[in-house]
Amino acid sequence: MKVCHIYGPYPYRTNTFVCIGEEGAAAVIDPAAKAQEYYDVLTENDAQLKYILLTHGHHDHIASVEQLRRDTGAQLIMSAEDAQLFGMKPDKTYTDGEDIKLDDMTFHVIKTPGHTPGSACLVCGDLMFAGDTLFAGDIGRCDLEGGDYSVMQQSLKKLCQEVTTNVQVLPGHGEFSTMDEEKANNRYLQ
Repeated sequence: MKVCHIYGPYPYRTNTFVCIGEEGAAAVIDPAAKAQEYYDVLTENDAQLKYILLTHGHHDHIASVEQLRRDTGAQLIMSAEDAQLFGMKPDKTYTDGEDIKLDDMTFHVIKTPGHTPGSACLVCGDLMFAGDTLFAGDIGRCDLEGGDYSVMQQSLKKLCQEVTTNVQVLPGHGEFSTMDEEKANNRYLQ
């Protein structure tokens, strides 16, 4: 698997990713940047976009969803909870513990509500696409629509129990980290 990192526009600077499998099938995670940036990466890597995976449905993570769907026929996959809350119509919804397979990639879904009711982390190999659940040294806000700090606390505990390897944490915003680093130093995981 090859992973390409693209920043979304200012002021949010959302971390967004293109994951490309060995056979050229691709998934975009949280497409916050302009669609052309994804097309450029796909063309450079001779890849075809098959899935758009959302860690949650906030506006700063979905800017190019509809254009990518329209232009490529890619399937939108997200949580049912966020689809309902934000009025989105995904092609598929995922459940906790589900494995989403594409090419040689498997994205394991860990539902982590708190930032939104349908937030999730997607673990693929030694990478965890954490959305706005877990940041380097911090967590996502819980004071936005659908957020709940007590639910977030439960999700973080669950995340620590389920992610037992030192995966690289690729958050929705900010610097990358590792799970060991966060377990040792992130006050919200203590």
